[in-house]
Amino acid sequence: MQSDGRSTSGQSAHAEKLEMPIAVERNTSGMGFSFPRVYLDNRFVYLLLSARAGGMTIGVDLEPDKECNPSCTQCDIHRVGRLLEPRLDVQGMADELTRTLALFRGGRVRELPNYRLVPDQLLHLRHVSLVGESEPTLAADCFEAFEAVIHIRALSGFGFFKLVLMTNGAGLDQPGAQQRSLRHLTRMDEIWLRLDGGTQTYINKANHSGASLEKVLANILLLGRQRPVIIQSLFPAIHGEGPSIEEIEQYGQRLLELKNAGAQISHVQVYSATCPAAFPPFSHLSLKALSLIAKSVRQISGLKTEIS
Repeated sequence: MQSDGRSTSGQSAHAEKLEMPIAVERNTSGMGFSFPRVYLDNRFVYLLLSARAGGMTIGVDLEPDKECNPSCTQCDIHRVGRLLEPRLDVQGMADELTRTLALFRGGRVRELPNYRLVPDQLLHLRHVSLVGESEPTLAADCFEAFEAVIHIRALSGFGFFKLVLMTNGAGLDQPGAQQRSLRHLTRMDEIWLRLDGGTQTYINKANHSGASLEKVLANILLLGRQRPVIIQSLFPAIHGEGPSIEEIEQYGQRLLELKNAGAQISHVQVYSATCPAAFPPFSHLSLKALSLIAKSVRQISGLKTEIS
């Protein structure tokens, strides 16, 4: 048993934990239906009841050291303090994922305290998410881990489950990334790419580091020309105010330009901050404001747009 109380002794210890209180969540990120992440005794793999997924997901944290390329001011990850894990252990992650998948195969999710009262239709596994406490494609072992998850799906006997890579696209232009890993995705798998504005000025308001809008758009186009992608766009209220009409129009224009250049955009997800952010000026945008953004995007780009 490790000093922080997490067992690494395999399936037997994991089974014993099912009758004990669930391990506390590490943070409030990824909240859905007011449920936190549930790690069991895992280091990298967790369960989440997700509103955006419409049910249960298994998350795989590819970047536990919390390093990220932008410093998004609406982010709910507090990056100061002791790291729980300095780096992803690919084999350890694979073992954890195998054990967690077994909960679904054996119909044992209902036994977990957090999910005893959840309706049956919400307890089905919707997908396995490849995510991170920061940007997953910047993790040193990202694509090795990606291939390990695909290997588990192909050979473990669990049957097909959908994979979702959630990314801001920062590492998708790395040499060999497309060929090594992403080519193994099926047409049923999904890549969710972040685009949080239509101008560099607005992007700078949401990112302390001033992430390059030009690079974000280039990476979306690079991947979107090869396979369908889903665009995720988070619009927070900044000091109580949402993006201007002009900014929304520019955002819609960027999406239209991507589509016209050959990016296959399945749909756009517009949403807002749902958790306490590390920076107080940022808060949740109203449903009415999000609806107006979605309506404008549909009108300008012709893309399917939903509020999530």
